[in-house]
Amino acid sequence: MLEKLKEIINNSYAPYSSYHVAALIITKDSKEISGVNVENASYGASVCAERVAIFKAISMGYKKGDFKELHILNDSGKKGMPCFICRQVVEEFFNPEDKIFVYDLSGDFNCYLVKELCPYPFNSEDLK
Repeated sequence: MLEKLKEIINNSYAPYSSYHVAALIITKDSKEISGVNVENASYGASVCAERVAIFKAISMGYKKGDFKELHILNDSGKKGMPCFICRQVVEEFFNPEDKIFVYDLSGDFNCYLVKELCPYPFNSEDLK
């Protein structure tokens, strides 16, 4: 998985922060869907790799619950956790028992369940 993420990260567009991120979703039907962060001079218009991958998958016809794993790598040398906006989007489309892997460049990784990263989710139940 690490080698795939290292290849994908080359497509990241991060001229302002120089913080390049790659994400790779594994679907329940074993497809791999990638995403990278894309920055903008207007920082609010930037989008994280995790959301790019999820939105790409949704645009391909995948639905909530079709995902199994999310793998994330950044080029800082540290394991970078998903931001809270990405965690909200992950909570929307992944199941609580799905896995999120965060890697450093050496291949060392931590694995978390969605419910561990999103212990108090805001979801559709809150809108009722």
